Amino acid sequence: MNTDNIEIVLVHTSSPGNIGGAARAMKNMGLSRLTLVAPREFPAPEATWRAASASDVLNSARIVDSVDEAIADSQFVVGTSARGRRIPWPVLDPRRCAERLAVSSRTERVAILFGREDRGLTNEELQRCNLHCHIPSHEDYSSLNLAMAVQIVAYELRMWGLAERLPEAADEDWDVPFVTTEEMTRFYRHLEETLTDIGFLDPAAPRQLMPRLARLFNRVRIDDMEMGILRGILTEAQKSAGKH
Repeated sequence: MNTDNIEIVLVHTSSPGNIGGAARAMKNMGLSRLTLVAPREFPAPEATWRAASASDVLNSARIVDSVDEAIADSQFVVGTSARGRRIPWPVLDPRRCAERLAVSSRTERVAILFGREDRGLTNEELQRCNLHCHIPSHEDYSSLNLAMAVQIVAYELRMWGLAERLPEAADEDWDVPFVTTEEMTRFYRHLEETLTDIGFLDPAAPRQLMPRLARLFNRVRIDDMEMGILRGILTEAQKSAGKH
């Protein structure tokens, strides 16, 4: 993905605060190219303070008079849409849309259009787009703040940009080796002995206690340091019970 080829376009934005919030969302996710189509008020102090440390995105924003001018140099255009249209159009959610944009941005200039706060993009503007992006918000309250919508799309783009650098599993970069199956077997034996010693487990009526505890511990991966802590707790419990 080439973020230099990705442009966020805000169409006829009425609130300067939303412009600042969108700029901040963009910088959070590594995007910098912002185009404003006929904003009602800009520059504005509210945009500046809402942007926080993303004033550089605001200062470099391009201001144009029309959507046609904003996307004239774009080769792939996506329009965000909150509702269905009379004429069916290719529609993707932000995650799948980001994948498409990430691929296109390697060699093409792409633009993502966000419409007016009160009514979004017009049918005519959406018809200028190659693809529509729909954020599937909850039906009880489907209205999204403009800056929030920008944040969602920008985040999904960021995740695609990081795809090759993020670990595929949560424990891929763990700092301590995980215990072996044999060590877990010894732990379960020690656990059973301790529970018997403290009177919690009755060997004559075990009530599936150990299989359930095994299922509990097997839902997570235990590393060497954690195993040392667990075995130490069991040993101290046995000492307190006078059984060590």
